[in-house]
Amino acid sequence: MRIDLQLEGSPDRAADEATQLAATGVDGVFTFEGRHDAFLPLAAATTATGLPIMSNIAVALPRSPLHLAHLAHDLQLLSRGRFTLGLGSQVRTHVERRYGATWSHPAARMRESVAATREILAAWHEERTPQFRGEYTRHDFMPPMFRPEPLPWGPPPVMMGALGPIMTRTAGEVADGLLVMPFNTRAHMLERTLPALREGLERGSRSEGDVAIVPQVIAAMGDTIDERAAAMRGCRSLVAFYASTPAYRPVLEVSGREHLQPRLAGLVREGAVDAMSDLVVDELYDEVAVRGTPEECARLIRDRVAGISDRVCVYFPGYTPSHEAVTRLVTALHGERPSGA
Repeated sequence: MRIDLQLEGSPDRAADEATQLAATGVDGVFTFEGRHDAFLPLAAATTATGLPIMSNIAVALPRSPLHLAHLAHDLQLLSRGRFTLGLGSQVRTHVERRYGATWSHPAARMRESVAATREILAAWHEERTPQFRGEYTRHDFMPPMFRPEPLPWGPPPVMMGALGPIMTRTAGEVADGLLVMPFNTRAHMLERTLPALREGLERGSRSEGDVAIVPQVIAAMGDTIDERAAAMRGCRSLVAFYASTPAYRPVLEVSGREHLQPRLAGLVREGAVDAMSDLVVDELYDEVAVRGTPEECARLIRDRVAGISDRVCVYFPGYTPSHEAVTRLVTALHGERPSGA
């Protein structure tokens, strides 16, 4: 199984961090657009190592597809063909109040953002003017002096993060891959994600081989009781935050825990962080994330994605496992391919 690990995100540390991760045998690194820009740390990482790099995810709706295409093209050039552009919509509050951008029809706008970005990249590779006219964006003017040179590796893949059925169908229609939201369960992926993806593929007249599936997994990893307890504090807190979000309620519905979402949302408004974590009982945590020694986490991750994917993104929110522990996780995941994948 291929495993990608998250860079913490600070561009001044990304090169050293990527070098350390490369020494574990990891297959690639990714960033999440949180405290830092999603793209600049990847530039630093790829100049320090030969690892594949991916944004997982960069927020698409506040950005023009042309901006995204330029970033993707240049990171594909800098990495010598090892870049993947992963895009997501974020939720309304973040788009409007954090990014100061416009929110409307997120799935339709994501469809256009991904399709337009792919068309611009394809046009540059084919040395022609893009031809994209949508409801929200238009790209059909590109004088040669503004057109980047074709790359010998071709355009980078453009993947799309999704959770709900509409956004997942959209990914199946237009993206090169589906980045499965980390707040997820195997049951939700089997019962809702995969059927929605297949519907999107059918709508787009595409086959299953046209869209890669890349799940993301939260891992609380440690050998001792104290190490696991420290890891669980950060991971349980993040699971509670995800579970409080209305857009992520469908995951809870599959396991009959949808009543938790409004309770957790109320605690968010009160700022009662500790009380939120208390509502994430072990059974819920184990459905959404994994915990244990590196070898136990590897087994649980394989079980989670068996028959769905042979590639996974893993991250460690709120704590930093040792280099030795990460190396053991990578080695264990490389040791066995999930059955049916």
